[in-house]
Amino acid sequence: MRIRAEAISPAKKMTSVLCAFCFEDTNVTIGLGKLNKKIDQTISQTVKEINGKKGKISIIHSHKEIPSERVLIAGLGKKNKLTSDVIRDVTGIITKKIHELKIKEFSIIIPEKISIKNDQVISSIVEGANLSLYKFDLFKKEKSTNKEPDLALLTSDKNAQIVIKNSITISDAVKFTRDVANLPPNECPPAKLGEIAKKISNQNKMKCIVFSKNEIKSKGLGGVTAVGQGSKNESKFIILEYRNGKKEQKPILLVGKAVTFDTGGISLKPGEKMDEMKFDKCGGCTVLGIMKAISELRLPINVVAVIPSVENMPSGEAFRPGDIIKLFNGKTAEILNTDAEGRLILADGLAYGIKHYQPSSVMDFATLTGACIVALGTNVAGIVSNNAKLASKIKTASAKTSEEVWELPINDDYMDMVKSKVADIRNIGMGRAAGTITAAAFLANSIGNVPWVHFDIAGTAWIQPSTKNKSYNSHGATGFGVRLVVNHLMNQK
Repeated sequence: MRIRAEAISPAKKMTSVLCAFCFEDTNVTIGLGKLNKKIDQTISQTVKEINGKKGKISIIHSHKEIPSERVLIAGLGKKNKLTSDVIRDVTGIITKKIHELKIKEFSIIIPEKISIKNDQVISSIVEGANLSLYKFDLFKKEKSTNKEPDLALLTSDKNAQIVIKNSITISDAVKFTRDVANLPPNECPPAKLGEIAKKISNQNKMKCIVFSKNEIKSKGLGGVTAVGQGSKNESKFIILEYRNGKKEQKPILLVGKAVTFDTGGISLKPGEKMDEMKFDKCGGCTVLGIMKAISELRLPINVVAVIPSVENMPSGEAFRPGDIIKLFNGKTAEILNTDAEGRLILADGLAYGIKHYQPSSVMDFATLTGACIVALGTNVAGIVSNNAKLASKIKTASAKTSEEVWELPINDDYMDMVKSKVADIRNIGMGRAAGTITAAAFLANSIGNVPWVHFDIAGTAWIQPSTKNKSYNSHGATGFGVRLVVNHLMNQK
């Protein structure tokens, strides 16, 4: 989608559709100003009719009374409840309507002097427009021939074009993340993820290493080895290095769980909705999307990504409940449930990344526990951290991007819940108690004192029945976490 900024008066703009926002219970639009006596009266009447209700839109034909062919009025809801996500969502509704009408270009007046900073308003509009038309149709014979419209943002902000460019890069990375996450398991075994990582590394001047099954075993990555041994599709251990900061600057480590299909293994999952387990690779896909975005933005930082990728299948070669395996961190893990496999590969990824790259901070991403959905639903991700300062920064980025998170506690009591009587640790906690936190406690055994935030995105990584309807999210993967973490990384000092 092509988006540009224009410093022109709305009254002089020649466009197919001139779009303006209005608040609930007000009689005026934001930034539209006076156009023409006849049109102004019609606009005023339209504003009263939709009453500024969030997501309500109305289109008026100008009949050549003004340079724009049509005027679209869109409601933002109550002024005191305005957020960047409201702007993002309403922009998506506008864009979908324009696309549905097969209009080739449209213009949006940037609302100024409101409670949200101008650059945040612009980025929200760009993201809403760009993400709303996403569709995963790779395997459809008949594809839509309806082209995406061009968009002009009417603003006098001198930094607008830079904000637009960055926002397009970030939202394109979200679409890339969705594309990879939506791939079916027969088309995306671990080897395919390795190929995708190599492709983006070549395009964006990153270093990429992909360990084979034998290398994974020889390096002592016991969690990855055990989980993947039941599948004919060999496991891969993917490393991406982005270095654009000072040489002496320690890198930030990102680790993403990428189980390309999760049957549960010997502890087999129920058949219902098992097809959704192609989304068990979403943590790794989020990390790939983040790396794509930061490398294209050329952020002046150093970041290393580690993505352990496996397929968890039942077979005569599969690992079993009762097995005891040795993880990369040197600890032994008692396997009590083979469907608690994500923490095994993440533990290896975290320990390997920390040992070999000595990062300044660590973030990991995983569709890790159904318990997180029980606790927080499908619109908020759970986070667990050992560092209040880092967690606070993540919450700030969450507020800016509207990718919501909620911090859960971790302490010695939770660490005790994953201790085993026959090994160092066990791969599940005690019954159904604190399932999300005990999964994080298992991971904490690989962390040490490095500042760390764990993201459990089981509820937010793809659209589920209780997911809130948003115009910029479509069926399938959401790409959750990319915008949040890129925002956090853009504000590194």
